Amino acid sequence: MKGALTLLNLPSSVQAPSRLSFYLAMEEWASEYRPDSFFPWQSAPCIIVGRNQNLAAEVDLKWCKENGVALWRRKSGGGAVYNDYGNLMLSCVRRGGDVEAIFREYLDDFADCLNSLGIPAEVSGRNDILVLGKKVSGNAFSLKKFPSSSDSSPRQVSIVHGTLLYDLNMDMLSHALTPSQSKLARHAVHSVESRVMNLKELLAGKNIELDNLKSAIISYFCTPEYELTPEEFNSVLEIEKHYTDPAFIYGKENLPL
Repeated sequence: MKGALTLLNLPSSVQAPSRLSFYLAMEEWASEYRPDSFFPWQSAPCIIVGRNQNLAAEVDLKWCKENGVALWRRKSGGGAVYNDYGNLMLSCVRRGGDVEAIFREYLDDFADCLNSLGIPAEVSGRNDILVLGKKVSGNAFSLKKFPSSSDSSPRQVSIVHGTLLYDLNMDMLSHALTPSQSKLARHAVHSVESRVMNLKELLAGKNIELDNLKSAIISYFCTPEYELTPEEFNSVLEIEKHYTDPAFIYGKENLPL
């Protein structure tokens, strides 16, 4: 995968949206029209939960509303994540449907990329990357299937997306997420923030700012680049409508906005 992916750029005429929902839609668009692509992005403060998660059980909904933290849901699995501009989100869209192989290759490459920058990263479990025993990246997987014109088997495309904590607001994280004590006990920790770390702490003396980190990751994964046309950008906006639908975000919980 190293150097083999295409970097997707937004049209130069548009400002990058701050909504996390837009980038989930962009992944879907890429899975159909531009597989084997990659793009980093950032969003305004928000919570994103997995496709089957109960919002009320994982998130302090009242606190989020009072503090302007948006709520979103993705189609991949995994747990609830707090996100803000101090977190770099990464989206990797690959041809093929071998979930385990693609997921593992991406995580191994990601850890190798960080190690090349002097960050002692290691893959932990199925979807995390740890540095000095603390989580700096959590990742999730979604499989898309499209009709094939050549035979009866559907064309499969894999989406891997995840976080990279650089300077996340840990105070906001601790207020926004409310995992059960049994969940924390399984990890033998006392709070969400005790399990994670910001890379800024580690990179303070290395002169690596967030923009430098983003550029290094792009250089590792990507060689060609592609800029979406205004028409393609509008197509992403159409897909995004599904992600902003309260029925999708809240589902059976039917919680108020």
